[in-house]
Amino acid sequence: MKNLGDRHLDDEQLREATQEFRRGSAEAFHLLYSHYSTRVYRFCLRMLGSREKAEDAFQDTFMKVFENAKSFRGDNFGAWLFTIARHICLNMIKMEKPYQELNDNSIKLSYLYKGDAGLKEFVQRAILRLPISLREALLLREYEEYSYEEISQILGITVSLAKVRVHRARLLLKKFLEPITKEYYGN
Repeated sequence: MKNLGDRHLDDEQLREATQEFRRGSAEAFHLLYSHYSTRVYRFCLRMLGSREKAEDAFQDTFMKVFENAKSFRGDNFGAWLFTIARHICLNMIKMEKPYQELNDNSIKLSYLYKGDAGLKEFVQRAILRLPISLREALLLREYEEYSYEEISQILGITVSLAKVRVHRARLLLKKFLEPITKEYYGN
């Protein structure tokens, strides 16, 4: 995907842009889009595992945000935005054929010999093997760096359940990555 123009806003600028967005400001929408676009696309890509699907989900997310600007009532625009992105990704996953579980033979250790890109591919495929509820919690925590409180708000679960899901995702991911760590590190 083309450079999305990721622009970092400080906390005060983010609060101001959020307030202006609530009032219908197109400029505030553009600022918020610039601030969050890379993170939303990255989340969609990791949830869906395909650039084409991620681009569709990304576009749908910001269209819904723009269309539903008047319904936004909270203070945490990021949590609201990622909740919308999450729902769009989940709907896309539900519309696909039932996900075929990868077996141990479907992930080849030959990825290691292609350099960093191969290792990233291996990790991405391992993440895609996680159950959706664990995958989304892990992505929000590890890649998007949301707090457990924000994750609970985005996913509509308790803080303790958010912590449990992230913990379980880490354990399962460690198990999935065990063959590559043995091969790579000789453990």
